[in-house]
Amino acid sequence: MKRILPTPDGRPGLRHLLDAYERQIIEAALRTRHGNQRRAAADLGLLPTTLHEKMKRLGLLRRERAAAVPAASASGVAGWAQAS
Repeated sequence: MKRILPTPDGRPGLRHLLDAYERQIIEAALRTRHGNQRRAAADLGLLPTTLHEKMKRLGLLRRERAAAVPAASASGVAGWAQAS
């Protein structure tokens, strides 16, 4: 995946904002279903394979999360989106 840079004025770009929002939605569905990806996928109207690919892209798979460097907090992104 290409690295998307912030906009010239320093705010996060659209891809970053969409990824952060999608990550929040997927995490909430997984929490609701106690980590069951098949049921979370059904709740989201996705095939389980599609959910898995999204989780992989967003770094939400357990083995990738353990190795990943903590990303910027989603609340900071959401706070920016609400402030503008």
